[in-house]
Amino acid sequence: MKFLHTSDWHIGKTLKGRSRLEEQKDVLKEIVDIASREAVDAVLIAGDLYETSSPSAPAQQLVVHALIELRKTGAEVIAMAGNHDHAITFDAYRPLMAAAGIHLLGQARPAKSGGVVSFAARSTGETVNVAVLPFLTTRYAVRAAELLLNTPAEHAAAYDQQVREMIEHLKTGFSDGAVNIMMAHLTIIDGKMGGGERAAQTIFDYYVPATAFGADPHYVALGHLHRRQQMPAPCPVHYSGSPIAVDFGEEENDSVVLLVEASPNTPATITEIPITKGRRLRTIHGTVASLAANADSYGDDYLRVVVEEPTRAGLRDEVVDLLPNALEVRVDPSFAAQTAAPVIPDRSNQSPIELFSEFCKERQISDPRLETLFAQLLDALTSSDSGSS
Repeated sequence: MKFLHTSDWHIGKTLKGRSRLEEQKDVLKEIVDIASREAVDAVLIAGDLYETSSPSAPAQQLVVHALIELRKTGAEVIAMAGNHDHAITFDAYRPLMAAAGIHLLGQARPAKSGGVVSFAARSTGETVNVAVLPFLTTRYAVRAAELLLNTPAEHAAAYDQQVREMIEHLKTGFSDGAVNIMMAHLTIIDGKMGGGERAAQTIFDYYVPATAFGADPHYVALGHLHRRQQMPAPCPVHYSGSPIAVDFGEEENDSVVLLVEASPNTPATITEIPITKGRRLRTIHGTVASLAANADSYGDDYLRVVVEEPTRAGLRDEVVDLLPNALEVRVDPSFAAQTAAPVIPDRSNQSPIELFSEFCKERQISDPRLETLFAQLLDALTSSDSGSS
């Protein structure tokens, strides 16, 4: 049987103020076309469908349409919340999505209450069990008192233990003679970030080793890190990566979806299918003259331009006029003007009155009454009987 693994769509993400909804629409259509062409039994969407927890109406319309179109291919559609999504809203729409044949999970659920999605594969009739572990914030694993009293290493250990226990619980929904799959949105030890993730939600010390999943799953479909990568583990553990580069830090990433083939008696095999839609992100270097000479070669790419000449008034406007798709313009540090660090005068021997007087002069404040008032307040605060009134 076949599965399509994708994650980290980040629909609604803008780039330097530029909307990318049309690109995202094209990417999602390509994913739908792949699911239809490959006649997959299920599509696994491992979190971060949206860029923010309060997506715009157009972004929501795009995601809902894509989920419905994926379901129309005949595949089971299983999607869960990532750290960018609003888990409670996902669960609010869960019954409505279920009516359309779409399995949507916002928060972690017990295995027998929707945490494991089971169905018969349309290609073979065999049973498939998909255990779903949406993104877990640290507050679900580490209590407030522990945050105050324990060390960072103890916090990390507590998170690791809690996640392991949830994984073991969800695996109670697995069965013999079936294909058993785990979906999770989290950070794995030694996983490489794609370059566009929010640092605060990935580089904290809360992660688990890939071995936490054990050898039971036929496949583990991960989301959260935007770089496509396989993690060393007793079973196949894979990040699909984002199907579109979300920022210039991801311009070298391969945008793919993963075609997973498995049977109850054999380990899964994985094939990368490239995503060709979406505009390329590219960082280019050069003088204004060399950039002008190569302007035609940049095509429709979004550009981050590093200018290799000293800054001057109007330089950015000149580059943007030359390259309308330049979303970011910066001067190469080797050409940036060197500025000496400001010298801070030693004022340790000056009285508060003298310091206040200099402060007023620096701010171009000239009012003897203000200095008199300051002197009176200072005297009142420092007087020996100021605390006896």
